[in-house]
Amino acid sequence: MSLHQIVLRLARNPGFPGGDDGQGYVVVAPLDANDHLDAAEWRDHREDCTVIRFKPGEDKDADGRLSHNGSNWFFHYDEMREGADEPVYRLGEHRLAVGDYLTIHESDGRSLTYRVTQKTPHRTPKADTSHMKESAL
Repeated sequence: MSLHQIVLRLARNPGFPGGDDGQGYVVVAPLDANDHLDAAEWRDHREDCTVIRFKPGEDKDADGRLSHNGSNWFFHYDEMREGADEPVYRLGEHRLAVGDYLTIHESDGRSLTYRVTQKTPHRTPKADTSHMKESAL
C-alpha cells in the first residue's frame, strides 16, 4: 500500500493574489507510481484516508474523510459545523505531485485553486495492543 500525506495550500485566486499558506488541506490518500489516486487501494484502506481542512479564523480544523463515488472524489465531513461535503474537480484525473494544482468546490460555495506543496509517505499508526497481552494472562 502506498499511502501519502499530501498538503494543499491556497494558490493565487481572486481575493488572494499571493495565495495563502495558512489556508489549505492535509490529505492522506493512496497514490500510484504516477502520483494519481489509486481507487482500488482506497477501497481497501478507506478508513485511513483522512482530510483536515485548516483556515485562519476557525476555532478548530475540520476533519473528515476522502470519499469516492463513481468517478467523483470529495471531502466528506461528519459534523454540521464543518460544512457540506466538498467535491474536488476531476481529482481522479489529477496528478498529486508537488507543484501541481487542483480546484476544490468549498462548502461555502466558492471554487478555489490549491497547489500541492508537500507529499510524503504516510505510515498508519499501529494500534497499541500491549493491554491485551496483560488481560489474556
